[in-house]
Amino acid sequence: MANNQKLDISELDFDLIKGNLKTFLKNQDQFLDYDFEGSGMSALLDVLSYNTHYLSFHANMIANEMFLDSAALRSSVVSHAKTLGYEVRSVRAPKAKINVFLNDISLPTATMNSGQVFTSRIDNVNYQFVTVSDFTASQTGSGLLFADVPIYEGTYVNTRYTVDSTNVDQRFILTSNVADTSTLIVKVQNSSTDSTTVAYTKATDITQLTGTSAVYYLQESEDGLFEVYFGDGVVSKALSDGNIVILNYVVTNIGEANGAFSFTASGAINTVTNIDTTTIEAANGGSFAESIQSIKLSAPLDYAAQGRCVTTNDYKVYVKKLHPNADNVQVFGGENGSFDPVLGVVSTPEYGKVFISVINTQGTKLSLQEKVSLIDALEPFKVASITPVIVDPDYTYIFLTVNFKFDSNLTTKTKDTLVTEITSTLTSYNTTELTKFNAVLRNSFLLRSIDNTDNSITASSAVPRLVKYFSPTLNSITSYNLFFNNALFNPHSGHNEALGGVLSSSGFNISGATEEYFLDDDGNGNIRLYYISTGGDRVYTNPIIGTINYATGQIKIDQINVTAISNFDGESSTLVRVIVVPNSRDIVALRNQILELDLINTTVTGEIDSIAVGSESGGATYSAPSASVSPSGSGY
Repeated sequence: MANNQKLDISELDFDLIKGNLKTFLKNQDQFLDYDFEGSGMSALLDVLSYNTHYLSFHANMIANEMFLDSAALRSSVVSHAKTLGYEVRSVRAPKAKINVFLNDISLPTATMNSGQVFTSRIDNVNYQFVTVSDFTASQTGSGLLFADVPIYEGTYVNTRYTVDSTNVDQRFILTSNVADTSTLIVKVQNSSTDSTTVAYTKATDITQLTGTSAVYYLQESEDGLFEVYFGDGVVSKALSDGNIVILNYVVTNIGEANGAFSFTASGAINTVTNIDTTTIEAANGGSFAESIQSIKLSAPLDYAAQGRCVTTNDYKVYVKKLHPNADNVQVFGGENGSFDPVLGVVSTPEYGKVFISVINTQGTKLSLQEKVSLIDALEPFKVASITPVIVDPDYTYIFLTVNFKFDSNLTTKTKDTLVTEITSTLTSYNTTELTKFNAVLRNSFLLRSIDNTDNSITASSAVPRLVKYFSPTLNSITSYNLFFNNALFNPHSGHNEALGGVLSSSGFNISGATEEYFLDDDGNGNIRLYYISTGGDRVYTNPIIGTINYATGQIKIDQINVTAISNFDGESSTLVRVIVVPNSRDIVALRNQILELDLINTTVTGEIDSIAVGSESGGATYSAPSASVSPSGSGY
């Protein structure tokens, strides 16, 4: 009689599936005498196991693709985002803004048509920029001026479709996967015999639409191309057979032309060939299509925002939607700080405002024009009582003094090789953990990363110093404020006064003196101005040139007239560098602050661990990695 033992179906791994099949068959009377390791039976079990494995894998994949947070395929993620009403961002072409002047006094007016070509050259490569709208100019007496003309890098494409309701598979597709949908202009021509066209706008709020509303809808299709579709006559206007759908858009090289500044008209404009161009805004904003990760993050937040900006998360979502070149966005309410035109971002509350800071994909801050454009774009979504204000990112740099010990018995690498590898680890840490808003330099995590660089590393220390720069107004009596936003090391009143406290600076010259001057502190909250005598001593000419708040990390330098700035790091500079010792090795970025490792001024040193290698004198000669540094980098 056959054994009725059930087959174990809980395992999905191939080997375990095959083992379960063997166990099941061995317990059946019909297969008692079979050699399950024999070639024939083993091959059959392999086929059954592979088939089961494939089916279970695909079942898991199908289950994963059913949910936004677990989906892996872009088409699935885009589809889920669509159900939330989220429009996935396409690639963006670099965009510049120029004035175009026609040197012709005979024409009363002139028109520059969409698709007008301008060229620019970067690194010996020519790039084409085009207009996407028509522009009209009037005679000024010396010529005709087209002012503030936006131009986009790429090729101006015209795609036409004739509507045929009998073709159930008809779709209106932008035929390139590098089409910039922000440049898309949709028109519908009545027929091949009637050239009358109607411009359609993209639908934004279906509650405001009627059956005659001339709008279109946009979505990314499953093949990564974008598709235009229209209404049904109830919710917006429907198309009729014979209508011709005209799609005009720019196909771009994405970010290759970012930074283009000089433009030349290609061909005549309104028969005029004597054309001058003036750049108002250099090309920027070229970026790739929205990533899967970004869609997963932004789609639910966009749905929660419900078309308005109330919370800080709402503003983050819409800033990224309205400014696609935004790589990192920080938003904080006025209750958590404010912006002073002189001081910058401070902790003083200012209710009724929301402060926005943006880093572009190129690592740059927003230009003045980008700030104005973003504020204007946010206007329809903001709450009436809240005023958005854009502030620049505030960079705080970190000098690290890294010391490590290693067991030479566990590696063939030299000390210099380990130094190079640890430096690479620091570079990676800087990219992945810092250089963004809300970053924290966690010393324990940093040390773990250093220790994991090589299994021979037995101990390490990483001591930070904080660095900021200010640009003096030369030959002018001016005050300066620096905000480190981290407590500074000051265990008692007058700490380290004789050696210069916890603050140091690069050199500069001041009015009425020939010596090179520097800054330090007295440990009591005062910043001192000094020069170094021929004997190497510090000569203080002003013991209270400013103040230092050890609790908040605010530095204020009072009325000083800087006439020249000294070089540092072997290069000329227009900045004065200020270095301080923080109270903690964990450094936090607040509000619009960005933390970044200065790898040029970071030092990495190492030595053999005398105890780990079994040196007879190891216990007597062993010295632990340094725990603290002075402003100049030496231990104290």
